[in-house]
Amino acid sequence: MTALNFLQIDTGGNPETTIIWLHGLGANGHDFEPVVPEFAFAKARPVRFLFPHAPDLPVTINGGMVMPAWYDILAMDIDRKVDVDQLRLSAHRVAALIQAERERGVASENIILGGFSQGGAVAYELALSYPEPLGGLFALSTYFATADSIKLHEANRNLPIFIGHGSVDPVVPEALGQAALEKLQALGYEPEYHGYYMEHSLCMEEIRDLDSFWRGV
Repeated sequence: MTALNFLQIDTGGNPETTIIWLHGLGANGHDFEPVVPEFAFAKARPVRFLFPHAPDLPVTINGGMVMPAWYDILAMDIDRKVDVDQLRLSAHRVAALIQAERERGVASENIILGGFSQGGAVAYELALSYPEPLGGLFALSTYFATADSIKLHEANRNLPIFIGHGSVDPVVPEALGQAALEKLQALGYEPEYHGYYMEHSLCMEEIRDLDSFWRGV
């Protein structure tokens, strides 16, 4: 298994908290680098941000074009037909980053995992099936691609979950974010849901809410 390359930003010496943030389709780990200074959470204490780079894969919905992708998207119907095996392979690779942080002395409860769009789908799969308790999960403008096949682990049955979605998102309709919320609630989780008047992006209000979520967990 090829290890993931990643961008690392430490906001101070000897971080005891790590945030792993997965980017969306066609982007890379630098995508959310500019927003790090906006988080008061990371100014109040040393925090390590890891922004992994997805491997290059052919993407069916884009005519087979090779681009950074966590998995292939086979069809853009409302339920998103995806290559689940590739998604789980990406989750396995990100799990290796979590293990590396554990070996650097960061407790699993201080590791927060999340992602945007495709990256959020991988984060759902990994966080809810991970065998050690994590600090939290954030899912931004994304969908729960493996909701019907995921093998949940009891270690994260009480995982704090933040869902943020744009109400006018033309790429991942908000209905998919709301479907993830309803599925999680049916499974016994208590996620917090935030809707924003935006497209497929981040906004400052979402950054502030995410900052509060991180401080809370």
